[in-house]
This record gives sequence, C-alpha cells and structure tokens, in this order.
Amino acid sequence: MSELPQKFKWLDSFKSPRIWVEARKHYGLLEIPGKDSNPNILKWAKETGVSGWYTNDDIPWCGLFVGICVLRAGYQTVGSKLLAALEWSDWGVEVEKGKEAFNDILVFKRPGGGHVGFYCGENEKAYLVYGGNQSNAVGLAWIDKTRLVACRRAAFKNKPETVKKIRLNDSGAFSENEA
Repeated sequence: MSELPQKFKWLDSFKSPRIWVEARKHYGLLEIPGKDSNPNILKWAKETGVSGWYTNDDIPWCGLFVGICVLRAGYQTVGSKLLAALEWSDWGVEVEKGKEAFNDILVFKRPGGGHVGFYCGENEKAYLVYGGNQSNAVGLAWIDKTRLVACRRAAFKNKPETVKKIRLNDSGAFSENEA
C-alpha cells in the first residue's frame, strides 16, 4: 500500500466501510503504458469475470477498480457491465443529491463516456474522488460537481459512522477527462 500525499493522510484514519479498506490497499497502482499491461489490473478483470472483454489496461478501468473493491468487500457488482462507468448508476441504494457521503460511489459524465469512483470529501465546487484510471493510476482527483450523474451507497445493515459528509477547504486542479 503506497502512502497518501501528506494533505490526504487523514483518510488513513478511516477503517471502514469494507469497500474503502479494500480500495485504500491499491493507492498508487499504475497502468503500464504501451503494449504491456499491469498484471494486477488484468487479475481484477479475471476475478470480476470480465477478462473476455478486458484484455489490456489501455481500456478504461475505473469501473473495474470499483468492481474489484465492491466484490472483495462482499457485495455484488453490476455484473458484466462493470466496465461501463455509467452502469454503476443503478448499483446499491440511491443517494439524494446533496446527501453524498464518504465511500459513496459517484458516477460522472465525461467526453466519450463516464467515470466512477469513491467519495472522499467535497468543497463548494468539486468532489474529492478516489478511483482507478485517474491519471492512469489509483489515486485522488477533484471532479466538478456539475458532472455528477448519480450517487450510490452500499446497502448497509448498520451504516458505519465513517459514512458521513466531509467538507474540505482545499482544492487542486479539476480533472476534466479521466480516460
């Protein structure tokens, strides 16, 4: 597990939900440019049952990352559609706009498709999103709130205390296209 940047180390204090615990293990994982692919990403495709469609890490893998985290945490994914980010709009329980909270799955529109990742916080204009295929890595990115299509939450029997709104003061450059 790679270290988070200093300004985001506070995220390491979150020991639940299980989806977050799994996701955090992969911070810093990179795709391999060119004809080679990261073997870990290809293993995720096999484990989630999409290796027939997912053959190299040049294919967008944000949905695959969310899928492996959800699956390993003991939840069902969106099945064979998990590579299509916008398909995550139907997963779990719908969350009303403005009620987004830590670990929720955020689904965004982008040129040519969608993007999906996990809510880690927000400021007035953007969400801090932890996800795969963000600058070709598992990492954190600020994504403009106007791009949000859906917010979904795991169907918890007992919602962890960590699933709460997190307001942040700082920002960075907005991510415009995660492909």
